[in-house]
Amino acid sequence: MAAFIEKLRTAGKERDGAVRTASPFWVMVQKEFGDHIRSWRFIILLAIVTLACVGSIYAAVTALKNGQSDASSSDATSFLFLKMFTESDGSLPNFLTFLSFLAPLIGIAIGFDGVNSERNKGTLSRVMSQPVYRDDFLNAKFVAGLLLIAVVIFSLGFLVMGMGLFTIGYPPTPEEFWRVIVMLFITTVYVGLWLNLSLLFSVRFRQAATSALSGIAVWIFFLVFYSMIVNLIGNVTAPSDPNNADAILRQQDWLMLLSRLSPAYLFQEAASTLLLPDTRTLNPFITQDQAYLAINAPLSFGQSLLLVWPQVVAIVAETALSFAASYVAFMRQEIRSRS
Repeated sequence: MAAFIEKLRTAGKERDGAVRTASPFWVMVQKEFGDHIRSWRFIILLAIVTLACVGSIYAAVTALKNGQSDASSSDATSFLFLKMFTESDGSLPNFLTFLSFLAPLIGIAIGFDGVNSERNKGTLSRVMSQPVYRDDFLNAKFVAGLLLIAVVIFSLGFLVMGMGLFTIGYPPTPEEFWRVIVMLFITTVYVGLWLNLSLLFSVRFRQAATSALSGIAVWIFFLVFYSMIVNLIGNVTAPSDPNNADAILRQQDWLMLLSRLSPAYLFQEAASTLLLPDTRTLNPFITQDQAYLAINAPLSFGQSLLLVWPQVVAIVAETALSFAASYVAFMRQEIRSRS
């Protein structure tokens, strides 16, 4: 800690009137990134996520070799490489399901004690006494965590691509490659949302256990209970006249709006649409068979990206709102040195 404080003290100062050291912000980012990499908590969680993803890869390869992929495709090799991320033999969920379920835990594990642990150990007041901006501290926590999340997500994605290339011997087309890259980018933003929520709880609560339980509770709520609540609202608000088409459309639009308030639902829509080019619409009143028969061709990469653009913007907006909440809460808090 003493070496880190010394780096902060000398960061940004000119030496011999010419050479300038790294800014305090990047000194804190490097320190946070290194602490996360060396922590047993992150190593154990990464091992669990990696094992789950390897199991999903095995299930996908088994399904493809046994010919259990979607038979509705017009060509047996149509987007075969993307099926590594979406197919399964039934023994385990596919890679996309594992990613949407377990990836938020990485963000929660990185940020749940980012601020309150520093406050409880007394290091927060020592850092703030150095010539650094107060907001740089929280920004460094977020940037370091987001960089680590990006490294993990893209490493897992390239692991699936490499194992798929090795096992099925079918290289990805440029369109398939860019679909996977954009999906991994969306996943990074999605996990960044959970990182911001965990940072908010870390700022709000003094105890790390409380902030960790709060983050896990929100994660379970959106992944398990939120869809149940939306279905319950749908049953309660169902039109009394089943032949009233206008009332049914208004109710379904309202339920769809409620569902898309969930970041998990938004991510599932965006990622599945990119990895399944046959998905031509997200309208619940138009089945995929009807949309596919209208124009017997999958969507291009650009059209799929336009289709999921509202979901991507919504995820980015929720991430920005959660970061703004943690930023305002941290800037308004009083920082005292421990006696």
